[in-house]
Parts: sequence; C-alpha cells; structure tokens
Amino acid sequence: MSMDRVEELCRKFTDLNDDEIMNIRMMANMLQPLANLEDADIFVDCPCKDGDAIVVAEAKPSGVPSAYQNSVVGMFAKYENEPAVSRTLCLGISTKHMKALTQESTHVVQSVEPINFGERTIGALIREKRLDEKYVASKRLHLSRKNFEKMADAISNIGDENSWLTEYIEEGLLLISKEGRVTFRNTVAKELYKNLGYVEDVLGQVYENICLVRTEIKGHKNMYAFAETTVGKHTLCIRHVKLDKEDTYLAVVIRDITWMKEQEKELILKSVAIKEMHHRVKNNLQTIASLLRLQSRHCDSEETRRVLAETLERILAISATHQLLAQNGVDQVKIGEVLMTIRNNTLRYYATPGFDIDFEIEGDDFEVDSDVSTSVALVVNELLQNSLKYAFIDRDEGRVKIIVTKGVLYSSIRIIDDGSGFDVERVDENGLGLNIVKALIKDRLRGSLDIKSSEEGTCVSFQFINQTIDITNVT
Repeated sequence: MSMDRVEELCRKFTDLNDDEIMNIRMMANMLQPLANLEDADIFVDCPCKDGDAIVVAEAKPSGVPSAYQNSVVGMFAKYENEPAVSRTLCLGISTKHMKALTQESTHVVQSVEPINFGERTIGALIREKRLDEKYVASKRLHLSRKNFEKMADAISNIGDENSWLTEYIEEGLLLISKEGRVTFRNTVAKELYKNLGYVEDVLGQVYENICLVRTEIKGHKNMYAFAETTVGKHTLCIRHVKLDKEDTYLAVVIRDITWMKEQEKELILKSVAIKEMHHRVKNNLQTIASLLRLQSRHCDSEETRRVLAETLERILAISATHQLLAQNGVDQVKIGEVLMTIRNNTLRYYATPGFDIDFEIEGDDFEVDSDVSTSVALVVNELLQNSLKYAFIDRDEGRVKIIVTKGVLYSSIRIIDDGSGFDVERVDENGLGLNIVKALIKDRLRGSLDIKSSEEGTCVSFQFINQTIDITNVT
C-alpha cells in the first residue's frame, strides 16, 4: 500500500488536515496483519467533502479468497450501498454485521469501527466478508484462535495502549521486554489482573512477579507455548509468543475461559439428567406394556386382545424413542435408529409365520429432537401396522420400503408397499389409527399427509418439521 496514494486521495477528496492525514496513513500501514488475522478484506474509508466516502486504503487476506477481483482504492462508497459505513461516519460509533453491496456488486457483511482524532471522526475501519461465507458474529478479535504466525504478525504491529487494535482484542495482552518487564498491557489484561486480586497495575512490573504460569521458550524452534491454569475461581488459557522485535521479547495472550468451563460442567450435568429422565420414562412405559400383555393373556375376547395389542404397539413406539435418548444422554436422536426400532417391533408382532417380507429403510439419516422422534415413531408405527395387516392378505410374500428425505426446514418420509391397495376415497375417516396419524402430523409435526393407492401398491407420505422447538418462540 503506497502511503503517497493515501495522502493524495485524502488531500484531493477530503477536508482532513495534516495531522489527521498522518493518522490515516499510520492506520493504513497496519491493515495487512489485520486482514490475515481476520481472514477478511480490510479497508479505510474517509468522508468526502461533498458527501459519500472514498476508499483510501485496503488489504486483502492472504489465507482465503478475497471478495474483490480488483483494487477499490480511489473508488467512492455510496451511502445507500454501505449503510454501516454511513452510520459509523455520521455517528462516530461502531456498527456490527450489516449487509452491504460492494463497488463490484458483491454482497458482503460489514463490521465498521470509527477512526477518531480528538473529537472528530476522520474515517472508518471496515472488515468485510462475503455473505455466502460462514463467519463468527463477534465484536472482538480472537488472537488465541489463530496460529502462531498470525498471532506473532498481528502482535508485532501493535503500538501503544491507544491503538485501535489492542482494544479490539478479546483476550488480555501483555508485552514483555528483553529485560523481563511488562512494557504494555491492554485494558482487558488490566481488568483481568484486577479481578484476580492484583491491587497495582501490572504495567511496568517484572513479569516474573506477576506471571500466572511457568513456561520457557528457547531457541527458534519453540516460538510458542500454551498452558491452561486455574487461579482462584478463574480458569485461564495462557499463550506465550516469542516476538522478533528489538524492544519486545515476549507477548502473553490470556483468555478467561471460566464461563466456558462452567458451561461444560452444566452440559455434563444436563446430559446425565436427560439420560436418567428418558431411562425412567422408558421403564415406566415398559411396565405399562407388561401390564397390557398380562391383561391380554387373561382376556377371552379376540376383539379386546386386538385392541390391547394395538395399544401395546403404540406404547412400545413411544418407548423406543426414550430408550434411544436414554442411551445417548441428549435430547437428540437419529431418525434412522428410530425407524429401525419401529420396524423391528412391528415385524415381531404383525409378521405372520411363513410370510416372507422384504423390508428396506433408505435415504437420509439425521438428528431430530425428542418431540419429533416420538411423533414420527407413532405415525410410522400406525402406517406399518396397516400395511402388514391389510396389504398382503392371502399372500406369502411382500415388500415394504421406507424412504427418508431431509429438507432445510421440513423433511419427509414415504412408506411404500407392493400390496393389493385400497380405495382411498372409502377410507374409514373415523378409524382410530388414521385419526392418530392425522392429528400427530398436523398438530405435533406441523406437516401434511398424502395417500396414494392402486392395485400395484400403496404409497403414504408425510412431511414433518425438523425441529419442533425451533418454532415455539416464533411470533
């Protein structure tokens, strides 16, 4: 980046004075390390005399493709295309993660920081990533998430405490001189040491006296050291980075991961609680199933035994989901495991001796929550019962296929058999099984049901929402 070009544009299109232009030039000098650190395009825009803004400096990331084919330095940024830049230049405040249209008509997401000189906003520091890329919506940089080279490159370009980059970092940062003293600390590090109980500011102190973990970095091969330690109630992730600078020997990056560790503990406890809950539900359902079997054996009525058998199957369908959830310890279960369990239970109770059934499950396999899995299990159970009970009368073989198709919001399941078929128009609308299926699909799965049948067989398909919990708070 030519500093002469930066000054030329500022003098031609802006009303910045000499000191303000010098500040913009210093900022432009530091863009490349930031672009590499963030894997993003970085720009400096300055307000023009007659409105809009002009790009005076840019840096493209070296590790990932840029969102730009050509240089945009010297091009105007229209306020209607880049509202984030406009907002920051007008109000002098940060703007995070807003959509924008570049000079090359590419859709990007912008985060903008004001460049202030005294009480005046003289420019905007802009980070852009293409809208089709996955990006982390964070207000700060994460030095500790980068590799050693990127960390060292970024830290080597950091100046005094008022540098915009040091206050943009999430972690605490210390710079240690070759004499072993703390020559710099950012605000995060200052507050961190204060929270740990240190009364005096660590700036100027001997690092040996305030270091939180012992480490040694020797030679050129070991330029980086990592340690995790506990100080009081705080869990810290500490990285030491050796720098190739005359006045600075070592950089220390400290990240407080206390909250993350607490969340991990809560997640483990939650997993245990969920596992125990589903285990108890499964046991209670199986107890009810055992009582129904006992009742069925002491019943003289064939019709009553049939009703009890159907009820037993529905209970076992619900129990199958809770059994899988109890094994996993989470509130998510693979749809394929649920269907396989329902298939096996249905064959056990409804496949007659001497009948050869070809039963396939194919398609996508993905996780669903307990509400979805339970409802899908009941629906598939009812549909398979009907298929095995009515589709293959007076036959000694048949074929049933379940096809699962995953969608973005809704997924679908098709149950296809090569049975004798039936007249869809004469289906008993008052039948309990069909009413259960319709109610579950409509009320619990937010989906739709479609039935097609002919002499060549029957295809019953239904749609269901992937995660019922995702829509409970939608207004």
